[in-house]
Amino acid sequence: MAEKKAEITYSSLINEINAGKFRPVYVLHGEEAYYIDKLMELIEASALTEDERDFNLTIAYGNEADVKALVAQCNSFPVMAERQVVILREAQNVGKAGNNSSLDYFSSYVSRPLESTVLVICYKHGTIPAKSEFMTAAKSSKPCAIMESKKVTEWNIRSVIVDYVKAAQCSIDEKSVIMLRDSVGTDLSRLFSEIDKLLLLVGNDRSISPELIERNIGISKDFNNFELEDALIRRDANKAFRIIDYFEKNPKNNPPIVTVAMIYGFFSNLLVASTLKDKSPQAITAELKVSPFRAKKIVDAMSRYRTVSCVNIISFLRQCDAKMKGINSRQDSYALLRELIYKMLHS
Repeated sequence: MAEKKAEITYSSLINEINAGKFRPVYVLHGEEAYYIDKLMELIEASALTEDERDFNLTIAYGNEADVKALVAQCNSFPVMAERQVVILREAQNVGKAGNNSSLDYFSSYVSRPLESTVLVICYKHGTIPAKSEFMTAAKSSKPCAIMESKKVTEWNIRSVIVDYVKAAQCSIDEKSVIMLRDSVGTDLSRLFSEIDKLLLLVGNDRSISPELIERNIGISKDFNNFELEDALIRRDANKAFRIIDYFEKNPKNNPPIVTVAMIYGFFSNLLVASTLKDKSPQAITAELKVSPFRAKKIVDAMSRYRTVSCVNIISFLRQCDAKMKGINSRQDSYALLRELIYKMLHS
């Protein structure tokens, strides 16, 4: 049986580069531009010394690149250095520069690249067609590292935050994750910038807490979507409406559409969990791919919401989402949110 090839990830490539190991070819493509840019910047900064860059660093842009000339450059040797670096940025625009612009011209080169050249192809906001001549050659080439940078969404941002903090040898609790997710969203550049700020301020316990976030980022630890979720689980109407009042007074950090999306995510999971044969936290964690902490909250909510209630709530959420987008309604978004909470708590 053929040996299974180890998966190439952002983290694995970062570790290799930081250890001074460089591949002859990097194909970095996908929807999430942040990881592509960071890898490109790290390779550019690490593969050559400042003195070596004058003669051994070539950077081209896809909308004006002559790919045949870049292939010729890749086949040349470095000048008084161990290696040269050739970077093709914005490769998704290749093809707009004339007859000598097609990634397919790299096919023969990536099949047998020079060890003294580090070629980096950065293709953002999409993936390179899998059946193209270039990708077929790249996938068959052992020295070629292909990394797909997948889009970060509301559904997988939790693991992104946890992994980033863990890589800094720190920890973060579930409430803090949700506070960051809801206030910053999926803009990774801004999100990691805020986390880096917090990492400089952690105490001896090396932990990011809600209190630390509140003091340094300005997000309330008592009035946020995490606390609203808890209030809904407990059917605590007074707390839920106090949180909505706070949101209305601080709209910049608390857009109603984000709150509706958060509630929808939780009650969708609750509905699925209520139909499972095994309703233990362990089974819910495995089936819904949620954290054990979240699974316990779902079990708690199941004791207060029947399956039919969850179905009705999903319907209320969809109606509210449509009205907030201006469909058959001109009501204020926070008024709609209050109406939604009332219906949920009386379902």
